Amino acid sequence: MPSSVESRAPARTLAPGPVPWIAMYHSVGDCSDDPYRITVTRDRLERQLGWLRRRGLRGVSVAELLAALARGEGRGLVGLTFDDGYADFLDNALPALARWECTATLFVLPGRLGGDNAWDPLGPRKPLLTPDGIRRAAAAGVEIGSHGLTHIDLTKAGDRLLKSETVESRRVLEEVTGAPVSGFCYPYGTVDERVMTAVREAGYGYACAIDPGELNGPHVLPRVHIGQDDTAVRLFLKHRLHRLRRRPVEGLR
Repeated sequence: MPSSVESRAPARTLAPGPVPWIAMYHSVGDCSDDPYRITVTRDRLERQLGWLRRRGLRGVSVAELLAALARGEGRGLVGLTFDDGYADFLDNALPALARWECTATLFVLPGRLGGDNAWDPLGPRKPLLTPDGIRRAAAAGVEIGSHGLTHIDLTKAGDRLLKSETVESRRVLEEVTGAPVSGFCYPYGTVDERVMTAVREAGYGYACAIDPGELNGPHVLPRVHIGQDDTAVRLFLKHRLHRLRRRPVEGLR
């Protein structure tokens, strides 16, 4: 796992650079009942990772990607992220990542460890990783980041709750993993200037959004949703069009 010095280095660089390609996954497993389109099967993930590798690309954690970009060595690297910390990550995603020699960032919810995705009203209920499961993922080389404490829209949170969701979630995760936590991911992808500032002041070196709008910088990195329907042609288009649709990111070389 990258050191805290490496993972926070990009925040100190000032030159703008091309927006990195960061893929956003969630659950890996049975997608027969998937109203929110958050699940890919293990077979589909295997094919998607194989597609990357055959094109000379390798999936890595966001911390590793940003550290490489800061050194001018990011060519051929793409970021892989898995939101929410579903328990199926260990049995389905982790073996696929290992097979294709990829790493990833796993954004988890320390306020819901061992619980389920209760924030999705339509279900189905999916179990989340326990503290031991998170440690197993970290031991396998996966970067652990915070997704907030409980998966709420932070733009609607009061100041006290916002601080708890950012500061407290980082503290708990560092206790669980015994390692620094440098990455944050905004629940639902929602972020504004106030929330971005709170995340930066909480000590995170970077943060992932989905479409941050006019906001820019390493604390609002845009991502591309990858789902079950993303075959080779769709992946090609998403990868090719990403930089054309996004502005260069301030603070990255």
